[in-house]
Formats: sequence, structure tokens, C-alpha cells
Amino acid sequence: MPERMILLNPGPVTLSPRVRAALGRGDWCHREPEFAALVRSINERLAAVYPDMAGRYEAVLLTGSGTAAVEAMLATFAPREQRTLVLANGVYGERIAAMLAAHGRPHELLAGDWTAAVDLAALEQRLAADPMLRHVAVVQHETTTGRLTDLAAIGALCRRFGARLLLDAVSSFGAEHIDATAWNLQALAGTANKCLHGVPGLAFVLAERAAWAAPKPGAGSLYLDLRPYHRAQHGDGYSPFTQAVQVAFALDEALREHAEAGGWQARQRLYRERAARVHCVLAELGLAALLPEAECSCVLRSYRVPAWTDYARLHAALKARGFVIYAGQGRLAPAIFRIAVMGDLTPDDLTRLGQALTAARAGGAAAPGP
Repeated sequence: MPERMILLNPGPVTLSPRVRAALGRGDWCHREPEFAALVRSINERLAAVYPDMAGRYEAVLLTGSGTAAVEAMLATFAPREQRTLVLANGVYGERIAAMLAAHGRPHELLAGDWTAAVDLAALEQRLAADPMLRHVAVVQHETTTGRLTDLAAIGALCRRFGARLLLDAVSSFGAEHIDATAWNLQALAGTANKCLHGVPGLAFVLAERAAWAAPKPGAGSLYLDLRPYHRAQHGDGYSPFTQAVQVAFALDEALREHAEAGGWQARQRLYRERAARVHCVLAELGLAALLPEAECSCVLRSYRVPAWTDYARLHAALKARGFVIYAGQGRLAPAIFRIAVMGDLTPDDLTRLGQALTAARAGGAAAPGP
């Protein structure tokens, strides 16, 4: 196996030397004031990744995956007395509905084809027809296909009908545009190990100050009830349960790198440049994109598996040369593969990726020998 593996899957990402080194910062107890101060600092900087959210939204850290953060957000903020309208056109939108069902929260699923955009006309019709639908839950970047959801249009409908938005921003936070005010955003969920370039194991939820303060019935979960986290982390800085200390060191450093590089706008530009470069190579090799470029996130794109290979052989050929791509999901699994462009990738890495793809095509995607 190559000495340096480049991860082109949608998280975890290839770490920078600074972030990797931060993991070895030391052994800290999570109940000591130094770690409490670090948690407060991380939460403040998470709320400032999008400057218009700073001072109006507050973050909490949760040890777990991005999925844990989404479920905690729903358990904490999705109402018991009103239905939440779930917009789904992929695995992760459908997972939101499954989470709400698991927590016994009333909800309605507005599902579409995985290769289609959210049906805005249907959304408008449902919000207009039912005054009990006053929360909308949606995925910003549906990594099932790489589609970037039209949050400007969805958010405008949420504002028009007074519906609060609960946003899965796990695969978009830190690189895609988020307009909390225009979208009537109540809360979002994110994670350390995607566009922020941290390490798996810590996730977070950002919510309006008023949402944290509002009295709510129990979340139906001890660990996923975020209000005790908020009271503790925005009080003395501690947490109800043990946090992933070394992962927090890495997130601390990753947030520094993110800010030094120019914030989410710079990261978006970088991802777009990388994605365009990869797309050109694949287009030259005759590989077709699943979605039009204008409908894709900057983070990830899906491509159709070509007739001259299958996913397993293509994956093996690229992995042997130091690159990990990602399979499709569900019914799309045989037909597509996915390439994300997050993490510590250099221009030389992308040049080598182009060479590896070209070699795979020339060899029929047969993995090279040792």
C-alpha cells in the first residue's frame, strides 16, 4: 500500500501535518479547566465560521459522528406537538425521517427521486395547506449524489410561511454558503471531519440563542439531549459526558487553518478548482457525471461507472496507487462512484490522481502488481 493515502471519500479526510500533529498535544482530563476553556473557544469559533451567525447562534460540541449531531438536533428541537416536514432526495434526507420516527416525533416525508432536486412547488403547497407544518428538515449537501440543495428557495418559503429550518449541514459546513437569516434557520448540525478538515469523533449543533433558552419537553434520549450540553459548555465549559479530548485538539488546529486560509469562501473556491480539475480528467476519459455541474456541491461529485470496468476494479486500481474513491449507495451503488475533494490535497496529488485514472483506463482498471 502506498505510504501516503489520499482520501477522496466524503469524510474522513486526508489530514494536514498541523492537524495530525495536534493529536499528540498531550493527555488532558476532560474535567480540567484547560479543556473547558478549549471547548468554549471552539464553540465561539464554530459560531463565527459564518460571521452573520456570530452572537446570534451558539454551538455545542458532542462526541459522536455527524449522524449523532443530526439526531441530537432533531431530538432537541423537532416539536412533539407539530409535524416536521422532511425533504428527502437521498439517503441522508430519508435518514432524517427515520430518526424522527425513532424518537416518536410527528413528521411527514416529502420524498423525491435521488437524482432530482427538491420539489419546490410541492413544498409550497404543503406549507400553504397545513398550518401544523412549521418545521422543515433538509440536507444541504446530499452526498448520495453530490447534489447541493436550493436552500435559497427553500429558505424563502420557510420565511414566507413562518416555518423554522432544521438543517443537516454535515457535508457542507465550512465550505458552502449558509444564510441563517434568509433561510429562517433555527438549528444546524455539522461535524469536524469533513469541510473543516478535522478528525472523526466530534460533531456539533449550532442553534439560535432563543431556541436554547426555550423550554421544551424531554428529548427522549439522555445522551442526545443537547440542552444539558449547552448549559454546561456555556457555563463552566464542561460537558455532561466524556468528550473526545485529542479530537478536540485536532479540531482546534483545523479551525485555525480554516480561518488562516480565508474561511468558508476560500475553501469553497479551492474545492471548486479541485473538482473542476478532476472533472476535466474524467471527461477526457469518457466518464459522465451523474448531475449537471450547476447542481453539484463544491465538495463532491458523482460519476457513472464506465462500461470498461466496474466499481470494485476501479477502486482497487486507484487504491493501489494511493487514492480512495467512494461507492454509490442503495440503488445507485452499481452505477456510480463518488469523488470528494476535501482535505490536505496538493496540486501534485491531483496530477498523480489524473495519472492514476488514465492508467486505470489504459489497463481496464486492473490493479497493478506489487
